[in-house]
Parts: sequence; structure tokens; C-alpha cells
Amino acid sequence: MKIPVIKHITEFIEQKDADFIEETIAVLEHLSELESLKDEELDVIGELISNLYGALEVQKSMEDGLSKKEALNSFMQRVLGSIDK
Repeated sequence: MKIPVIKHITEFIEQKDADFIEETIAVLEHLSELESLKDEELDVIGELISNLYGALEVQKSMEDGLSKKEALNSFMQRVLGSIDK
């Protein structure tokens, strides 16, 4: 996951709507089921899906009252905490 990418997607959600992101995730998940994809392609799709889900989480935290900076920091702390375990 990359914070600059998540931040950029979060800005898109603020300007447009989270539904666009949810639909994009559905398309990418469906695409990932294609058997002819190479491992590298699946890795890229997986990274995109992770960043999209991350942006949705950040957006939810912002809706719950956190600033964008606080929401991004909180999300990354949770991610890093799950990696450490």
C-alpha cells in the first residue's frame, strides 16, 4: 500500500463518490479471476485493490470525524501494526 496513492484516491472520493471505487474494486476482482494473467499482472491488480480498499477505509474515518491527515496516519498505523504481528 502506498499512502500517496491512497491519498489521491481519497481525493477522488471526495470529489466524486465512493461508489466509483467500489465498482472499480468489483471489476478488478473479477479480472483477477482470469486464468491467463501472469503473476506480475496479478500482483499489480492486487496492489490496486489494496490501495482502493485503503482509500475507502480512510474516507470512512474522515466521515467519522477525523481529518484527512489523522485518517491517513491512523490507517497506516493499523497496517503497520498488522505487519509487525
